[in-house]
Amino acid sequence: MTVRVVVADDQAAIRTGLVMILDSAPDVEVVAEVGDGLAAVRAAGELRPDLVLMDIRMPGIDGIEATRRLADTCSVLVLTTFDLDDYVDGALAAGAAGFLLKSVSAPQLLDAVRAVARGDGVLAPEVTRRVLARLAAPARRSEPPAGLADLTPRETDVLGCLGRGLSNAEIADALVITEATTKTHVSRVLAKLGVRSRVQAAIAAQEAGLS
Repeated sequence: MTVRVVVADDQAAIRTGLVMILDSAPDVEVVAEVGDGLAAVRAAGELRPDLVLMDIRMPGIDGIEATRRLADTCSVLVLTTFDLDDYVDGALAAGAAGFLLKSVSAPQLLDAVRAVARGDGVLAPEVTRRVLARLAAPARRSEPPAGLADLTPRETDVLGCLGRGLSNAEIADALVITEATTKTHVSRVLAKLGVRSRVQAAIAAQEAGLS
């Protein structure tokens, strides 16, 4: 499978570098490069890519608002220079499937693009540590996420695996089911919890104490 990607970044030099990295992989194709969030939304609507690689700070609508508009139609992997909690929380709440920093290496970026295209979530290690630290803080929400009671026992198992950061393949191995069945369960979990990405579901699992 070829992963079709739209690259959205307001700096032309960075876009050029990202396109070179992505196009160097035989299984990744850049179908468009744009310089602002609105153009990213338009390109995604016209070209139906598998993934948008999205910067945060851009003119017009920023990457978070663009992610919010796109999250129901394609996967968004945020790639930014700014390692700020507001950006992390905003991107994840908007439905981003992943959040990486521009310090990521080329092989790591390609691996992340492939992972998100498969339906897995990706967070930079620095981001993961801070998200988990906030969940463990005394102010952690005590109420279970909405929709948790609607999950079947198997879907609850899948949610617990998401909370541990397992990929679809790892969940399939852990629960002795196929990857296709795993994807179906993940989709149902997201729908019942009312969240837009597996990263949001993982956070819900952490808050509910399922992982």
